[in-house]
Amino acid sequence: MKDGFIKAAAATPELRVADVKFNTEESIKCIKEAAENGAKLIALPELGLTSYTCGDLFLQASLIRLAEQELLRLAEATKDLDVLSVVGLPVSNNGKLYNCAAFIKDGEILGFVPKSNLPNYSEFYEARHFNTIDGNTEILFGGRLIPMGTKLIFSAENMNGFSVAAEICEDLWTAAPPSCEHTKNGAVIIINQSASDEVIGKSDWRRKMIEVHSSKAVCAYIYADAGEGESTTDMTFSGNNLIFELGTKLSEAPLFSNKIIYADIDTEKILQERRRVTTFKNGNDAGYRHIYFKTEPTETKLTRSFDMKPFVPSDETKLTERCEEIFAIQYHGLKKRLKHIGINTVTIGISGGLDSTLALLVTAKAFESLGLPPSGIVAVTMPCFGTTNRTYTNAINMIKSIGATLREINIKEAVSLHLSDIGADINCHDVTYENAQARERTQVLMDIANKTGGIVIGTGDLSELALGFATYNGDHMSMYGVNCSIPKTLVRYLVKYVADSSDATLKETLYDVLDTPVSPELLPPNKNGKIAQQTEEIVGPYELHDFYLYNMIRWGFSKDKIYRMARLAFKNVYDESTIKKWLDIFMRRFFNSQFKRSCLPDGIKVGTVTLSPRGDWRMPSDAINYNK
Repeated sequence: MKDGFIKAAAATPELRVADVKFNTEESIKCIKEAAENGAKLIALPELGLTSYTCGDLFLQASLIRLAEQELLRLAEATKDLDVLSVVGLPVSNNGKLYNCAAFIKDGEILGFVPKSNLPNYSEFYEARHFNTIDGNTEILFGGRLIPMGTKLIFSAENMNGFSVAAEICEDLWTAAPPSCEHTKNGAVIIINQSASDEVIGKSDWRRKMIEVHSSKAVCAYIYADAGEGESTTDMTFSGNNLIFELGTKLSEAPLFSNKIIYADIDTEKILQERRRVTTFKNGNDAGYRHIYFKTEPTETKLTRSFDMKPFVPSDETKLTERCEEIFAIQYHGLKKRLKHIGINTVTIGISGGLDSTLALLVTAKAFESLGLPPSGIVAVTMPCFGTTNRTYTNAINMIKSIGATLREINIKEAVSLHLSDIGADINCHDVTYENAQARERTQVLMDIANKTGGIVIGTGDLSELALGFATYNGDHMSMYGVNCSIPKTLVRYLVKYVADSSDATLKETLYDVLDTPVSPELLPPNKNGKIAQQTEEIVGPYELHDFYLYNMIRWGFSKDKIYRMARLAFKNVYDESTIKKWLDIFMRRFFNSQFKRSCLPDGIKVGTVTLSPRGDWRMPSDAINYNK
């Protein structure tokens, strides 16, 4: 359970209608199997001890007494297992019958949660047998007073976030599910015991409902469904078990499989999202009762996967849709700015690298949407000490293909003179040597923009901002940044997206840009005329840094947790020492570089992770790196 991870299970046991002893034995088997697999929580289906399809047998006293006896036997049989079990059965109190979820831990029945909404339409007739209650009470069961009610939350004493509440089947399908109040009053995980019969299209509807609800209620949602073994007199049941977390499906059982499914629920992630989303309000309903249990604080052996590229959808169709949407956001943002200022010209520096290529493509689309000629884009290439023939040629070809106005200004002489003026040795290739080039380029762009009456379009991306890999008041500065919330791992796919719909000449150039190593080209080429300075050899692999960035900013995870996740995500790519080395560097650079982010020019927000000081990220520039 380290880092907030809890292994949970949803099970559909083998079942016989009204055979309570058999059903109980099968339920015990499922609970034991789940415990052996490290689960700390297991949910079983609605009315699973009797079966859901007993019909008027629910009015037989012997069936109800047998269910009571067998629940007590189940509690005794599982008392040595460190797992919170949620089992379904009919419970009688004061001459009324209730469809209940029983919470069991360490051999004790902790409480009963009755179903709040009884369907009595179409194939359902639950109001014929069951009743509802509002609020909480206590009932005598097995010689003990046990809490019973619709406002019960079961929480581990020694683990923040292991807080569970229940609703039953139809409760979810109503306009205001009980789980909305459960989560506002502290429940992090919602159990739904269900006996949802299968009809055409229902599984898709069910899945979408849980997806949306787990996102809106900011929770994990465990759906345990009745399956084969229920009566097929009029219906069939598929055992469509599901586990979702914040709108993301973690696990699903195939229809008609009667399986146990598992998932590692990240309760820390859920709590962090509740802290972040200020419109998620805590409840103030004094009627809620919190029931505590003990659990052994063992480390969950993780089986869930972590996406190596969280900014990039793995599905090709979704990736194309994402690129289309992002590109539209980018160029519409720039379009609005140009229209507001009332100008028909911009200046942009083109190096032949990925970032400036994307910025040029966005700018060209914005001009097209405004009905402006592409010649109004003054695209400036500024060769210097590190420029290679490959990037230079690609820059020229790209500018010509788009129809922008090409300006070539070699800055070698200007930079050499500047270095001489400040007493810097031109043969000393230090940070002064590198930054002098970046600042000279920015000065050229700014002055050309003044001369033409335009603005400078920024080309820097989100990953560079996170790492501080930008020259302060050099490429760090512009009048409007179109890439400022695009991570480096996504820039490549956006360029490819445009390339694939471009004419043959531009497509060929863009594909060569995609194949070019990422480099600021501030150091002279090697003896073969190729790029000598590769960014990822300096700051580390961008796929690692983007993984670190996403999980630190989007979810607020600690360095240790990110390291744990990265080891699993990149286990076949990097060894542990490499992952740790670049994580240490990421944290150091991120904290040391906030001053650069504190004075960013305007730019377009694209995703949930962005570092604008006016929007999503407000951090003191002198904050201590507590993630050492």
